[in-house]
Amino acid sequence: MTLGIPTSATAAILLAAFQNYNLQPGPLLFQNSPELVWGLIASLYVGNVILLVLNLPLVSLWVKLLSIPRPFLYAGILLFASIGVYGMRQSWFDLLLMLAIGWGGVLMRRLDFPVAPVIVGMILGPMAEKQLRNALSISQGDWLIFLSQPIAASLLAATVLILLVPTVLRRKGIRLSEDD
Repeated sequence: MTLGIPTSATAAILLAAFQNYNLQPGPLLFQNSPELVWGLIASLYVGNVILLVLNLPLVSLWVKLLSIPRPFLYAGILLFASIGVYGMRQSWFDLLLMLAIGWGGVLMRRLDFPVAPVIVGMILGPMAEKQLRNALSISQGDWLIFLSQPIAASLLAATVLILLVPTVLRRKGIRLSEDD
């Protein structure tokens, strides 16, 4: 996070929040925006104290919530999420979008997609697209600029290998790890 690269889903969300407010995370964040950083740290302390005050007397209630059958719990979550989404703008499109994203999440869970890389990809995707546009504008739209520079060509080759080698090995039946 100190270099502006998210290493987890939580760090990716925090990085997105910083970028929303035009803050550049990194080693100079404490110097450029000390009031924000110390305010964030103070809010974490206050939040922990409030959680402690709320959770100690209500721990038996939280335990009882665990006994609710999952279908009822999911139905309640869907109901409150739908009310919240529709209540924001009274738009059916928003409800359909929420439904599509929900089904996408279910499909990703069924296919064992890890959540963290998807969130990191959503955060880093626009940044990568912006840098791609910058590089193409500097090269006047010439895509071969990525192959003419040795560092860029080697990074592209490494990326292609990382993406293709596991698939090829899996098709040939070669195991990638020894713990199987």
